Amino acid sequence: MAVLRKSFSDIKTHSGRVDQTSTPYLVYMKISCLEMEKARKGKEREGALNRVNNINARFREIEAEKARLLEATGERKAGNAQEVTGINTDTTIARPETVTQRGRGKFKLRY
Repeated sequence: MAVLRKSFSDIKTHSGRVDQTSTPYLVYMKISCLEMEKARKGKEREGALNRVNNINARFREIEAEKARLLEATGERKAGNAQEVTGINTDTTIARPETVTQRGRGKFKLRY
């Protein structure tokens, strides 16, 4: 039997197979990048929630002002069910009412 001689090309190495998880500093770098992204996204989320809360607060202010104006004109009485739901169920077309002597030059719109 012939003995096979081993050459330089027969030496097995792991030089081309090193993955990034086996190098500790690369793992820590990846973790730090993920933490920075998490912090940025957290700030972005807080800003978006703040904007949504501001919009909702403005909706409430608009509804309160609308209800106050309608009560002042006598169109809506306090505690009306329409005011509670916030849905306008009146489907009539807005048109000016007749002008009285006292209110000459003014007109009322119905919604």
